[in-house]
Amino acid sequence: MAKKIPTRLYLSEDETPQYWYNIRADMAEKPDPILHPGTLQPASAADLEGVFCKEPVRQELDETTRLIKIPDGLQDFYRAYRPAPLIRAYFLEKELGTPAEIYYKHEGTNTSGSHKLNSAAAQAFYAQQEGLASLSTETGAGQWGSAMAMACAFYGLRLTVYMVKVSSEQKPYRKALIETYGAELIPSPSDTTEAGRKILAQDPSTGGSLGCAISEAIEKAVKTDKCRYVLGSVLNHVLLHQSIIGQEVKAAFDKYDIKPDIIIGCAGGGSNLGGLIAPFMGDKLNRASKTRIIAVEPASCPSFTRGQYAYDFGDTAKTTPLIRMYTLGNGFIPSANHAGGLRYHGMNPVLSKLYRDGFLEARAVVQTDVFDAAIRFAKAEGILPAPESSHAVKVAIDEALECKRSGEKKIILFGLTGTGYFDMTAYMAYNAKAMTDLIPTDTDLAKGFSSLPDIPQNRC
Repeated sequence: MAKKIPTRLYLSEDETPQYWYNIRADMAEKPDPILHPGTLQPASAADLEGVFCKEPVRQELDETTRLIKIPDGLQDFYRAYRPAPLIRAYFLEKELGTPAEIYYKHEGTNTSGSHKLNSAAAQAFYAQQEGLASLSTETGAGQWGSAMAMACAFYGLRLTVYMVKVSSEQKPYRKALIETYGAELIPSPSDTTEAGRKILAQDPSTGGSLGCAISEAIEKAVKTDKCRYVLGSVLNHVLLHQSIIGQEVKAAFDKYDIKPDIIIGCAGGGSNLGGLIAPFMGDKLNRASKTRIIAVEPASCPSFTRGQYAYDFGDTAKTTPLIRMYTLGNGFIPSANHAGGLRYHGMNPVLSKLYRDGFLEARAVVQTDVFDAAIRFAKAEGILPAPESSHAVKVAIDEALECKRSGEKKIILFGLTGTGYFDMTAYMAYNAKAMTDLIPTDTDLAKGFSSLPDIPQNRC
């Protein structure tokens, strides 16, 4: 007899993952290597360790170790908020009148309000083990900055956060939370770094971008003794740390004999999407699954659906290594009216390679439709979703309604990456009907593409 599916699919403490899963180990064709921007040769550990902590660098370059042990000292921290809830959306199913089963992994139960704490804690733990005194980072919507501030407070590290200026204005309570945990927050671009001053000289009224903020955070790290830079998405070690999300989902699904037909995640730089899909993508790579995987991105920052697959810098000042990814160009800055997060110009190289090879789909949605879906979900399930998460909510509802039209019963999983309780300015704009949709034109995108590096690898 099939097990009855409860509203919450719990795991006990001894059922929680003890290892992170490295997708690259199961990829027959690996992503192209990160390149040193000066030599255009694959970046070495020595090249990266001047910016990043040593253990994350080792993980970044590891393409062969399938399972990587989660350290005991970090497991202790994870136990404070993990495992995160996996919830059957019975009320949403009923409201939609769909035969589909809908599940969501709720990563917003910690104070930072999102999944970002999974990697923030890991990177802070490794920084402490290395004997560092401080870290620097960027944040867009503020989820990563909040998570990093929490982690640094726990592990006794100082933190400087460069927050995209328009986001710091739209989300003052994120700023307050970050500062409550003891971190210094600087709206970016700022006059505190050479990179910031240069950007402001070119456009004094700019609202900033993640690329700008990354440039400032890296400059802070390399010019400060016993300090390193940490980031919350895009790079491979971040996806590795976030794989605990998918590992927990798969363990719970296996416990109740559930096999998802469709998995949906929001996509900005790729941390949530990559973490949610990790073990399920492993099954696809090993031909043990035909699950559809859908990445959902904002139409105002459409890296997958309208970007180019090319080597690009990760920041506006062009100081990072070169990453081959789907990108809108390091000079691309999303419209200031975009309130839904997911503002980064590029996408993680593993996910970019998987998309290029046809292992996942991508869909772009406009923000008013995203907030329509967010409100619908909140009224049914009682949780106000983060704007980023609401991109996945939108497509999950679309797929459930398609099941209603076709009469097919499919099992749908999406990632609820965080809560929207710090994003009330965006919800206020939506409620006041002041929210607008702005989709970049081909001319707008061409300006971003013009910032791509002119190197032989991009002329192929």
